[in-house]
Amino acid sequence: MSYFDYAATQPMRQSAIDAWVNASGMLNAGAQYASGRKARSVLDDARETVAELLGCEPIEVIFTASGTEADNIAMQGLFHASSNEAGAGRIISTPIEHSAVRDTVARLEQEHGATVDLLPVGRDGHISEHSALDTPAAVATAMWANNETGAIMPVADIVARAAAAGTPVHVDAVQVVGKLPVNFHELGAATLAASAHKFGGPRGIGLLLAKRTPAPRPLMFGGGQERGIRPGTNDVAGASGLAAALKESVEQMEQETAHILALRNQLREGILGSIDDAVINTNEPSLDSHLHVSFPGTDGDSLIMLLDQRGVEAATGSACHAGVNRMSHVLEAMGVDDEQGRGSLRFTLGRLSTEADVNELLGLLPEVVALARSV
Repeated sequence: MSYFDYAATQPMRQSAIDAWVNASGMLNAGAQYASGRKARSVLDDARETVAELLGCEPIEVIFTASGTEADNIAMQGLFHASSNEAGAGRIISTPIEHSAVRDTVARLEQEHGATVDLLPVGRDGHISEHSALDTPAAVATAMWANNETGAIMPVADIVARAAAAGTPVHVDAVQVVGKLPVNFHELGAATLAASAHKFGGPRGIGLLLAKRTPAPRPLMFGGGQERGIRPGTNDVAGASGLAAALKESVEQMEQETAHILALRNQLREGILGSIDDAVINTNEPSLDSHLHVSFPGTDGDSLIMLLDQRGVEAATGSACHAGVNRMSHVLEAMGVDDEQGRGSLRFTLGRLSTEADVNELLGLLPEVVALARSV
């Protein structure tokens, strides 16, 4: 099997497995007796490690169950906590956000009457115009890197421009943490979301970095853990595994990036050299791990099925709605035409990807595309 879906999830790093196993017998970190204090010490160590690696204070690290939960807490919490009277009820977002943010914004619009302005995106997949940030809003949000194309957004500029209007910013950094250097204090965002399994940690644990002020209003209540922003008995083992994976990711970032970039470029040139009309939708600046390609005359579901039958796992750039294959909202926002958009694949590589994997894919892909085009 050749795996090309690292943007969806990574295999767990051995360091994370070891940390998780070592902490798996911990009891309630909120208890005052000896076993509780021991669990709390492990949790505190994990929080301090994350804070050191991501450029924030330990108290700003909120452990969650996922990146999706972190996005929800941030967007709903900042919207409801907003003290920006001039921007009350207004949200600034982009049309290419992950559904964790996109659907949350839509719910705030439908149920709480929010007005939503979207920063436009060009054909290259990058935000093309920022003037909406000059008018105050309750909250603004922009993903650091797109999960489909890998396009890196100018989040530092977005945060600075929004701050000038008094608008707090949430950054969905799920695709970035562990791949690019992150310094929360230097960035200046109000909140930032990440997910452990994206950088080789356990599934079911994520994090939200949240300033002391403005802090998101809690969505759940009880217990008071995690500053009351995310109450509930702490997953000590998950937090320990997350911290271990993040530490290894940061320490090996330069080495892993060089390895992944070389393979991504080999794949890109191989596709362009062997398949007529292939369209590359990943444009610089982008994550080195991503390569999003359209194959006009095909549909993504057929491509995925044909590759899967041959032992290659990748992701489609389209989504199936009520049995109808449609291109994704990201490609729609980029202005990709329907024929190109429906026949799209996202190949994402990671630390365990090999040249043999790339060669195998390149050997299969021309036949697979030809078969899909003949249907």
